[in-house]
Amino acid sequence: MAILEPILVTGATGNVGREVVRALVARGAAVRAADRHPARIDALFDARVASVALDFLDPTTFDAAAAGCRSLFLLRPPAVSDVKPTLNAFVDRARARGVGHVVFLSVAGAGTNRLVPHHAVEVHLRARGHDWTLLRPGFFAQNFGDAYRRDIVEDARVYVPAGRGRVAFVDVRDVAEVTATIFASPAEHESQAYTLTGAEAVDFRAAAAALTDVLGREIRYKAASLIGYAMHLRGRGMPWAQVGVQTVLHAGLRLGQAEQVDPALSRLLGRRPRSLREYMQDHRTTWA
Repeated sequence: MAILEPILVTGATGNVGREVVRALVARGAAVRAADRHPARIDALFDARVASVALDFLDPTTFDAAAAGCRSLFLLRPPAVSDVKPTLNAFVDRARARGVGHVVFLSVAGAGTNRLVPHHAVEVHLRARGHDWTLLRPGFFAQNFGDAYRRDIVEDARVYVPAGRGRVAFVDVRDVAEVTATIFASPAEHESQAYTLTGAEAVDFRAAAAALTDVLGREIRYKAASLIGYAMHLRGRGMPWAQVGVQTVLHAGLRLGQAEQVDPALSRLLGRRPRSLREYMQDHRTTWA
């Protein structure tokens, strides 16, 4: 990958962003990693990764972050629900500064689901040219080490309003690898939307059983009610807007919205995607 101008990676210190940075660096790409606090980037990566300040709530950071970059990996921070003055405004400024291909990390179903903020970003990108690619992953395996971690560590349970719904969990590392592939040959992926899932769907009871096996201690699954889950998240200090998005996304699992296995990830990777158990085995110290 011979790219002189850097690829700007937003959300570079998060679960997805940091893996995207690593995948791009592994391919020899120049990377500019963005975060509200650049010092966090410097602590995560070596000198091959340039850091820059970017705050979607502060438009004065937009121009400097995007200047001189050829491409953009765009990720919506969970706390940002109003995308018009934030992500969409940043895309416009980045375009004005010469940024070309945009890879946007959306979510499965965002093309038709107007309730998720990602939908408005997708519409905005589609209305302004063809040099974009939409990645629509399903639920991440890494949710068990992030969104669900505290419940697992403190209460030995997975607590979500998914009922008996099954999920084709996808590993963030596979999403990052696909992202690097797209940036290596962006013209081949223009105006494409890829739904990214794992190779098999499992319910949360089976997921808890797998975690029990990997950790050697019992982890149980407790199906939450929608109201109970929302209040649980709010009690953990999550803002109401984020609570709403999280609850809506998980409620759809009851209806089978995340159980379908899509072949796109296998095709783009050229191999079978990592399984949920592989993720758990590779990160077992996460739940110590």
